[in-house]
Amino acid sequence: MSYIAITVSAPSELRDILVAQLSDAGYEGFEETTDTLVAYIPENIFSEPVLQEILRTHGLDYTKETIAQANWNAVWESSFQPVLVDDFCGIRAGFHEPLQGKVMHEIIITPKMSFGTGHHATTWSMIKLMRDVDFTGKKVFDFGTGTGILAILAEKMGAAETDAIDIDTWAVENSLENAAANNATHIRFRQADHLNDIPAQSYDIILANINRNILLANMGNMKKILRTGGLLILSGILQEDEPAIVKAAVRENLRPERKSEREHWLALSFTAG
Repeated sequence: MSYIAITVSAPSELRDILVAQLSDAGYEGFEETTDTLVAYIPENIFSEPVLQEILRTHGLDYTKETIAQANWNAVWESSFQPVLVDDFCGIRAGFHEPLQGKVMHEIIITPKMSFGTGHHATTWSMIKLMRDVDFTGKKVFDFGTGTGILAILAEKMGAAETDAIDIDTWAVENSLENAAANNATHIRFRQADHLNDIPAQSYDIILANINRNILLANMGNMKKILRTGGLLILSGILQEDEPAIVKAAVRENLRPERKSEREHWLALSFTAG
């Protein structure tokens, strides 16, 4: 499967809004440079009219590039630098020097048409909240696993077992490879289009770094598989989306706990009543 890369010259204060709007339109990954935002979407769902309508409202132009599956690693290697979440977690590629002595947990990630490297503020904020959670012996569910980064970190933090799903088969294949590179052997990755597609189980911790609309649509479903007293950690949330997310969570008897904020994006945690 090939991807379309859209490059937009946009001021920094507008990029969070664009990311949210493009996420709702099916874009799965984003990279920011000093002057541009690059957004990626599977070629088979790309719609030029939808893109043009989003950018027209902001008076922005774009350039378009098709990235074949075989070329993805070259794109990745040319742009990726290690990411540090304080002294807690470091994310690097296999071609980088080890981060020994700099962080508690080191994760090796090589994305192949899937996304989640710690660069985006949402992943960074999820990891920040995970730091203070006791994963020891816990059963974890990772909703929208991407590269598998959060599931891998959960295992490194002591999770006994983790189920992780993604709508994209490429993400699942990539997650399996990344898990192997990190010696994470207690994660079950599977492709699923909907949360209801997984067998009925219950979990101590649910991780969901997706987007506002999917979180709102699945709040009740996530609560159903979260044990009483369990922890739900969410991201993909802009600051202005916080009231809607909290309202939906409270309606499901999920009690707000903690918040992490980075570059206008939030990660929120809730305890199940």
